Amino acid sequence: MLFDQRTRTALREAGLSAEELRDVEREVTREARATADEVSAFFDEHETLYSDMEQTHSNAAFPEHAVDYCDLFTHSQDVRGFLRFDSWGVYVEGARVLAEEVVELELGQPVHDRVRFATTRDALE
Repeated sequence: MLFDQRTRTALREAGLSAEELRDVEREVTREARATADEVSAFFDEHETLYSDMEQTHSNAAFPEHAVDYCDLFTHSQDVRGFLRFDSWGVYVEGARVLAEEVVELELGQPVHDRVRFATTRDALE
């Protein structure tokens, strides 16, 4: 269920039917799945990517990453999962496609930040 009970009640009072609410929830769920699929494909298609992630062990403005895999799933409107690099990994707590060559992930521990990943460093400038 996408909307909590208070929101559902307010939307029903505003004139949306139960069926319309279900339609909205289904569409949002479909869009989240499409985003997860598109972001997963982005990582599958590129072995090396660049990011705007701040790293304590790198002074590069846009560090290079060797990506092992990106495993995403959806729960209602949320896109979550795990991103594995060559020597470490991080939880994904959100994702969106910004352009054909750039995606943005909301990363969990230890990063706790929104990070853009791109096919080239120029795409991040």
